[in-house]
Amino acid sequence: MCVVAHPDDECFGFGGALALAADRGIETYVVCLTDGQAATNRGDAASGEALGAMRREEFRASCEVLGVTEYELLDYQDAQLEFAEFSVAVGRLVERMQRFRPDVVITFGGDGGQNSHPDHMMASMLTTAAFHWAGQAKRYPDATKLHKAKRLYYLSADFSIPGRPPAMRIPWTVVLDIRSAKERKLKAFLMHVSQAPLMEKVKMVFEEHGDDERYALVAAMEPQAARMGTDLFEGLDG
Repeated sequence: MCVVAHPDDECFGFGGALALAADRGIETYVVCLTDGQAATNRGDAASGEALGAMRREEFRASCEVLGVTEYELLDYQDAQLEFAEFSVAVGRLVERMQRFRPDVVITFGGDGGQNSHPDHMMASMLTTAAFHWAGQAKRYPDATKLHKAKRLYYLSADFSIPGRPPAMRIPWTVVLDIRSAKERKLKAFLMHVSQAPLMEKVKMVFEEHGDDERYALVAAMEPQAARMGTDLFEGLDG
C-alpha cells in the first residue's frame, strides 16, 4: 500500500517499487490524498475544478501503466493537508489498511520529499499513525478488522533536485534496482500531461538517478538492527 499527497507522486517517487511489485504478482493499492488543484503547472485547465478533474484522469492512467491493482483519490484540498483534522484523516487511512490488509506500506518521509512539500510531510505523518493505529483497537473502537502491516518504509534519495533547498532526508536501508521498470516509470509520469513543464525540469534527474529508488525501513514486526537491503518484500513472498 502506497500513500501519496498528489497525482504524479505515485510515479515520480514510487513508480519503480509499484511496477516491480506488479511484475511479481503482488497486489498494490495507491491512495492519493488530494487531486492537485493547487499545482503551479495547470495545463489548459481554466479553473481549479477543471485541473482537479484532469489530474484525476492522469492519476488513473499513470496507475494503470504501473500495473497498480487498486487506486483511489480522496477529497482533501491540495496545499491544505496540514489543516485537516488529524484523527479523522488517519481514521480514513486506517479503514483502508484494515480492508486492503497490506504487508508493506510505503510513503514519504517526514522531510516531505525532495521539494519538502508540506502536503508530503502530512502524508508521512498521517500514514505513519495509520500504520500503527490500524492494529490498535483502542484508537478506533468501531473497527472490526484490526490489521498490523509488517513493514513501513519512507522514501529517501541520494541526491537533491537542482534549484530546491536540500531536504534533510532519512538514511536509506533499501536500494531498489528499478532498471527493468525505468521506462514504465517514465511512461507513467508522461501520463501527467498537465505537469509537462515539471517533466522538463527533472529530465536530467531521471537520466542521472533513475536506475534506483531508495527507501528507509522505519517500523517492522520484529525488533532488528538496521541493515542494507535490496527488496521491500524480502522474506515475505508466499
